[in-house]
Amino acid sequence: MNTLFQEIRYALRMLGKSPGLTLAAIACIGLGIGSTTTIFSTVNAILLRPFGFTDPDRIVAVHTTQTLNDIDDNGLSYPVYRELMENKGPFADIAAFTGRSLTLTGGEEPERVFGLEVSARLFPLLGVQPILGRQFTAEEDRPGGPGAILLSHTLWMRRFNGDPNVVGRSIVVNNRSSTIVGVMPAGFEFIADNLAWIPLAPFEKDKTRPERNLAIYARLRPGITEDQARAEMQTFAARLAKEHPEEQGWGADVRTLRRELVGKGMRQMVLTLMGMVLFVLLIACSNVANLFLARVGERGRELALRTALGSGRGRLVRQVLLEGLLVACAGGLLGVGLAYLGIRWIILSIPAAHALPYWIRFTIDGRVLAFTAAASIATGILFALAPALSATGGDLQARLKAGGRGEAGSRGRLRNGLIVAEIALALVLLIGAALMVRTFLAVRNADTGIGIERMLTLRIYLPGAPYEAPGAKARRVEEIARRLEALPGVEAVGASNLIPLGGGGGGGPVEIDGKPAERGHEPRIFWAAVTDHFLAASSVALASGRTFTTAEETAKAPLAVVNQAFVRKHWPNLDPLGRRFRLLEEEGQPWITVIGVVPDFAYDGLGQQNEGILPAAFLPYPWMETPNTGFSIRTRNDPASVAAAARREIHAADPGLPVFDVLSMREVWRSATWEQRFFGAMFSVFAGIALILAGIGIYGVLSHLVGLRRREIGVRVALGARRAQVLRMVVRQGFQLALLGLVIGVPAALGLTRVLSRFLWGVAPYDPVSFASIAALLGSVALFASYLPATRATRVDPIEALRSE
Repeated sequence: MNTLFQEIRYALRMLGKSPGLTLAAIACIGLGIGSTTTIFSTVNAILLRPFGFTDPDRIVAVHTTQTLNDIDDNGLSYPVYRELMENKGPFADIAAFTGRSLTLTGGEEPERVFGLEVSARLFPLLGVQPILGRQFTAEEDRPGGPGAILLSHTLWMRRFNGDPNVVGRSIVVNNRSSTIVGVMPAGFEFIADNLAWIPLAPFEKDKTRPERNLAIYARLRPGITEDQARAEMQTFAARLAKEHPEEQGWGADVRTLRRELVGKGMRQMVLTLMGMVLFVLLIACSNVANLFLARVGERGRELALRTALGSGRGRLVRQVLLEGLLVACAGGLLGVGLAYLGIRWIILSIPAAHALPYWIRFTIDGRVLAFTAAASIATGILFALAPALSATGGDLQARLKAGGRGEAGSRGRLRNGLIVAEIALALVLLIGAALMVRTFLAVRNADTGIGIERMLTLRIYLPGAPYEAPGAKARRVEEIARRLEALPGVEAVGASNLIPLGGGGGGGPVEIDGKPAERGHEPRIFWAAVTDHFLAASSVALASGRTFTTAEETAKAPLAVVNQAFVRKHWPNLDPLGRRFRLLEEEGQPWITVIGVVPDFAYDGLGQQNEGILPAAFLPYPWMETPNTGFSIRTRNDPASVAAAARREIHAADPGLPVFDVLSMREVWRSATWEQRFFGAMFSVFAGIALILAGIGIYGVLSHLVGLRRREIGVRVALGARRAQVLRMVVRQGFQLALLGLVIGVPAALGLTRVLSRFLWGVAPYDPVSFASIAALLGSVALFASYLPATRATRVDPIEALRSE
């Protein structure tokens, strides 16, 4: 132990003799460790941290699939869920749930919260118990059961002030009296940001088989694997297809809870970012390894004398490794501080409208600290081991003669190899950043097809008995639209179950008149229910035909306006006006006649434009009057100026209606494009760090080589070499290293673009402009980094250089 303390003191003393080099090494490692720890905290939060359920590895999600239309995550219909409950097959327990907006009224302004309809078995299956009260009973989870509600801890504290006597109190939920039966634990907002839960069966009992709206969670029986459960569910789906024509073409899938809650896209992006920051860390290690190579090269005589005096090679290697570990640990501490700032930046970059699921928490916990410690130790060994072995190996007599004046060939090759690796890694990072930034620029400049400016959007929720009669929702929506149109400063008002760029609408199979398709192989389209002024409020002009009138809308006329993608898909080179199609989600639907065509616009987010706008149909609002309805309000001036008046008019029509998501279309656009902006910024930061580190690495190596070759350069100048020749010699050496790094980095960058392709928009994965511009940028940085030491080499005085030797 005393020997170890002595070696630590000696290592600190040696590091203190070169404070500039030591601080530079700590800064490089700190940047690398800070970047890596920041992204590992996201990996930990999303992919590693437990969900807090009982034995979560035995919980799976069950989906219906349709290969023809590339559907792999549909839910189950209520009748299929009931059949599955009767014969659980590979499952010990099964539960179902579906999303439900809940309006709470009475005593305060109406409030709409995200909620779920859940079967009584869901929370027992998860192993989560209320902190107050109880869970739902089988009596409550049946058709005609009494109204009941479970509150989240967040809602309990905010709306009920944490009243411990809240259990048993009656509140009005969606215009139905319900009893508060319990309060769930703090931080539990299953499945994501849900604040209340109500029983499932009273609302699903009349649902028809094709409505695949239920999410199914199940607990595997002991001894049953995921693959076995999937095989049994596929057999179950095949039997259903034989017994029920509407189930033909549908299969089944079973996936683990982690795969269910963390989509493939999110998992792939997080792991890609982790790979990127590991590149940054490797670049930092290369830089510090080069610094250590220079440092141990200068200490060559000292290390050789210690060897001659009896110190074993192992002890000398251990001494250099110890110095590296001390630098790495200091860099790790700096990295933790930088990671804290990085995590804060990530949290602040995520819009409120895209709040993270409750189970994702970016923190520096024990697992993250353990990773940081392990990374620091591994980094210290990685960048110090090669210099240590290089400095203590070879012929002792040669090392005594050379001292700190020269550099062994192996050490020079190692130094050059590290620079080449830095350039290759930096190229990969910079090309990824370039593609993500170009994606954001393409999104920012994209023509959405709608008027972004001077447009206000808001949503209302029409719940309960007053709106259950056919046409009741449509009449209220029409009344509100007319009230809003009468407001000063309003040009047009449209209502729909869709907010452009903000989500909504629906989709499903259709039959095209004259083009019959086999059951289960019908084409699918997007559709939305809209009022007569919806297109005008969204500044979407007709390409041909007309839209429906107020009278046709009120009469629920079987008419539709379709987009040009619909026409290209189903009636290419034909006049679509007067042609017909019908929806197949329910039996007995009438033929719908096309009366107008609109240009393709971003009705459901910019993401669809990456694959091409999908065929879409817009029908009169009464066709699909929904409780959750959005309004698009075209204004003459700032849309925020009419927000308060719009809220007053809605409450004048019905004081019990909650008004929420009051946003300008510009804010909706920002929310729809935040991922491209966020990942573009993330890649840019890491790529910028890599570029700086690579430039510093080239500069450091060439500066050191100029110092080592001072005598050689002096001799060349004394023999008549011109300064321009010396300049070219040094610059050429640096540029050759950079060129080799670029050649090696291009294939690796091509591999990265394949991974990133699903996140790109408006730019090709193998975009030649991005590759060429980044290669030119790195080459320019290499030239500049080489030029600075080269100019110093041209100022070498040959007399002084020779005298110093």
